[in-house]
Amino acid sequence: MVRRLLTEKVTEVVVVDNLLSAERDNLPRDGRVTFIEGSIADAAVLDRVDDSFDYVWHLATYHGNQSSIANPLEDHENNLITTLRLLEHVRGFKRVRKVVYAASGCVLAPHTFDDAKPVEEDGDAPFDLDSPYQISKIVGEFYAVYYHKQHGVPTVRARFQNVYGPGEILGAGRWRGTPATVWRNVVPTFVYRALHGLPLEIDNGGIASRDFIYVEDIVEGLMACALRGEPGDVYNLASGEETTIKQLAERINELAGGRSQMVVTPPRPWDRAGRRVGSTSKSREKLGFEAKTLLDEGLSKTVAWTRANMALIDAAIAKHRDRLGSSREAVGAH
Repeated sequence: MVRRLLTEKVTEVVVVDNLLSAERDNLPRDGRVTFIEGSIADAAVLDRVDDSFDYVWHLATYHGNQSSIANPLEDHENNLITTLRLLEHVRGFKRVRKVVYAASGCVLAPHTFDDAKPVEEDGDAPFDLDSPYQISKIVGEFYAVYYHKQHGVPTVRARFQNVYGPGEILGAGRWRGTPATVWRNVVPTFVYRALHGLPLEIDNGGIASRDFIYVEDIVEGLMACALRGEPGDVYNLASGEETTIKQLAERINELAGGRSQMVVTPPRPWDRAGRRVGSTSKSREKLGFEAKTLLDEGLSKTVAWTRANMALIDAAIAKHRDRLGSSREAVGAH
């Protein structure tokens, strides 16, 4: 997102990050970038964010379902308190044109392993969710709608599907209690392990499916939400293509040289959203947004980036090696 903004005629990009799940080295070195290390749940940090911004993208999160299950309180602090404090802080701002909230596409996905129907934006929000992460993400949406209607904050909600691509560093940030701190998402995990010839573990035979969207497409979607999104509204940022985890593992293994074996592991007990894909109709019609990167192209770029940045990734993983212990080889599919 920062790199994309720097291609425009921006005077300043201010990044607030407590580096819980990120590395400072991943941020571009540019005179227009101001970095504030800290959480937007911290009032002293928020005091440094004044009414001088045109756009705000709220991307902060407590990364992932498994981390939230291990520590619901930290999820609440980093996923929901951050959202509420930010909205309360900006509610009197006069200059800001849009506040874009990174929502989660998994929240409205039905609990099914039958054929997946594209999930649209305006379905009912269920009460029966699978993790604190999903709960805090949907409550964040409730607050975004409330602050728009009650205080006129120009919130736009961007519902992410499964984002992947260059720049995601396994092990980035601080330990968060489980191996998911390192093995955080399926694509970078499979790519790393395939490049090392390690087994690719696929939960439940890899029959689950997801909608994978390349990081540069997500960024263009976030730009579209800021520039053309209707305040108070919500848009899927999705590819519209359904891919099973087994298909993903096979393709990554092929791109990485085909040395890894597939190992079937039991299903994750908490995950009931077996198959899902996002509808692209509304974002295409209302925002003019459509993902352009095909999965093969995106995976090829991700494999190449991982090869080129292996030292950086290994250094991030090494920070957690004593805590991973024997679980370092116990890598799940997601």
